[in-house]
Amino acid sequence: MTGTGDDPFVAAVKPLVDAMGGEMLAPGDAGPDDVVLSWEGSNVVAVRLPQLADSLDHILAALERKHGKPLADLDRKAKQEVVRVLEARGAFSVRHGVETVAGALGVSRFTVYNYLNREKQL
Repeated sequence: MTGTGDDPFVAAVKPLVDAMGGEMLAPGDAGPDDVVLSWEGSNVVAVRLPQLADSLDHILAALERKHGKPLADLDRKAKQEVVRVLEARGAFSVRHGVETVAGALGVSRFTVYNYLNREKQL
């Protein structure tokens, strides 16, 4: 996005947009599904939200960065924690979410379901 790089409002919301995998656009480039953010009566920036499947990939990549290694290389306890985080963030409401997470963790779908069920029993 060009033209608003020095705007303090844009600078303030950029970490949030980046964290959710969104894209910042000039307000005039906003489409019908984009969110236009206004400040003090002026449209400052538009945000294009990611598709849910893209969001899951973005969340998985962020978790890998946080752990400093591929999620498949984590120990069992860490993988269970990742599943808890992903469940809290709605990852399993995405079509093929369990399969995507299982692939990232290097476990079976059955194991992911076990992690989810184990959490509910605690």
